[in-house]
Amino acid sequence: MEGSFFCASKRALLLLSLHVLMICFMHQGYTYGVEGKIASHTVSVSSLLPSPSCSPSTAKASKRKSTLEVYHKHGPCSQLVQGHNPLNHTKTLLQDESRVKWIQSRSSNGSDGLKASTATSLPAKSGITLGTGNYIVTIGLGTPKKNLTLIFDTGSPLTWTQCQPCVKYCYNQSNPIFDPSQSSSYANISCSSTSCSQLGSIVTSGCSGSTCLYGIQYGDQSSSVGFFATEKLTISPTEVIHNFEFGCGEDNQGLFGRAAGLIGLSDDKISIVEQTEAKYGKYFSYCLPSSTSSTGHLTFGKDGKASSSVSFTPLSTVPQSSQYYGISIVGISVGGNRLSIPSTVFSSGGAIIDSGTVITRLPPTAYCALRSAFRKAMANYTMAPALSILDTCYDFSNESTVTVPTITFSFAGGVNVNLGPNGILYVAKASQVCLAFAANGDDSDLGVYGNVQQKTFEVVYDVAGGKLGFGSKGCS
Repeated sequence: MEGSFFCASKRALLLLSLHVLMICFMHQGYTYGVEGKIASHTVSVSSLLPSPSCSPSTAKASKRKSTLEVYHKHGPCSQLVQGHNPLNHTKTLLQDESRVKWIQSRSSNGSDGLKASTATSLPAKSGITLGTGNYIVTIGLGTPKKNLTLIFDTGSPLTWTQCQPCVKYCYNQSNPIFDPSQSSSYANISCSSTSCSQLGSIVTSGCSGSTCLYGIQYGDQSSSVGFFATEKLTISPTEVIHNFEFGCGEDNQGLFGRAAGLIGLSDDKISIVEQTEAKYGKYFSYCLPSSTSSTGHLTFGKDGKASSSVSFTPLSTVPQSSQYYGISIVGISVGGNRLSIPSTVFSSGGAIIDSGTVITRLPPTAYCALRSAFRKAMANYTMAPALSILDTCYDFSNESTVTVPTITFSFAGGVNVNLGPNGILYVAKASQVCLAFAANGDDSDLGVYGNVQQKTFEVVYDVAGGKLGFGSKGCS
């Protein structure tokens, strides 16, 4: 099954690459930006490569009381890694493409792309695509507390974990599987409760007698089915959430690695963001680490000492994709020069920010402008073969330092985000370092601001205030 998915994805990516090449060729006559001095980053090649040992963050933000430490699933800081487990970049990018296509299918032509189904047929709906599930946190669940490592995802509503007894199937995870019979604070949710009825959008609800059941099936056919329940959730010794609603999964299958489940951060009635509104005001932030060998953090609530360097852009509405956070890209600069891209190119399809998508997807007109300017600035370096969806790659194996042009994203509200080298480049190995952006199939497709471009920034979600913030050096 996985092999056929892999081959089909490769064929789809080849067709997409040919389509993008044709579009970029058609736009070669454009003048992209004003000639001027190139603003750039000069970095050592070794600093771009991940370290084999863990280097925890020293940022003050990571010491807040309502904070969870963030790890890359495949890095040396992760508890999920067993032995030598190198990141499979081709597989990662194929899964990333699958997630993006699913997100876009939900936002196109006013259709959610889902099949209608009865409430008792579980799992019944493919609400999202898991993709790579790059970043993980460890929370405490139950009384006494049991630590569980969960994938965190701004595009998912439901928090769930595998539970005993595994009546059908449980995949292998690093933590012991949670046993609700051993927790004094666990309780099933009634099928007649308001909470159960709120599951019916992305997550399917059903009944076993008077007890509420949930089912969620992801676009890659990963799934979790079980009891919808309440439990004590521990973020830190001083931060405890009582009667937290979550999925206690007794039939779980799919691409979750060795994580125990998933924590949902979307703006949905059942997400942790909504459930903790009284405590944290629908306000959270995170900083994704600069590499797989360092750490970041996920924080709930405002901090009175939050950095004054955070700049906010309005959250926008994404039709038919309400579980995602929309943003308005208005321009891109390379080397200090604003690219000549009509504003309608960005507004045609709109865009979201997503913690679960790796590579930022741009309208092809915008991507071609970016690629052209970047290649021009990098003309002195040896190019390398393309890596899956990444078509602009370089061989730095004979270089000690490299100079990379700056890339700046401009968002609505006058917010400019200057990306560092780790937000510009995707590093497979020293001999294959790629521009970390890809083109959509059409300018009208939904754009996605991915997690590579979010690295090291304090990304602040003021959901109640309807705005999104970016602060530099959030976890470096």
